[in-house]
Amino acid sequence: MEVLALERTLTELDHVRLLNLLRRDRRGEGSSTTRPAIAQVLDACAIVPSRQAPPDLVTMYSQVLLKDLETGRLSKLSPCYPADAEPAAGFVSVLSPVGASLLGLSVGAVARWSTPAGEEGAAELVDILFQPEASGDYAL
Repeated sequence: MEVLALERTLTELDHVRLLNLLRRDRRGEGSSTTRPAIAQVLDACAIVPSRQAPPDLVTMYSQVLLKDLETGRLSKLSPCYPADAEPAAGFVSVLSPVGASLLGLSVGAVARWSTPAGEEGAAELVDILFQPEASGDYAL
């Protein structure tokens, strides 16, 4: 599974918290084929102070509006930490292929991912409906 980290920007706080999460999570070890997709993003992203995050940037707990490139279907998702994941409610773990594909993108970008079953997915990031940093919340 490969997640391209091109044009990804993470906040300092998200970057530090995700690095710590991977250090605690055994799946963070090993080759790039066994590491979570988010590890690839962390290795190659730009980092900005949380207070300087652009409002069109997907950060942890942002609620985003996606348009599936194949079906045109719209959906709302929020990348979150694994303990808060509730896929049926739109909260997807940042350790999942979909969650990792969203983090650090900007509006207009296309998120691409591969499922563990080998299926490919792609969706355009149409809008950010909520971003914690834009609301003045730097602690989520």
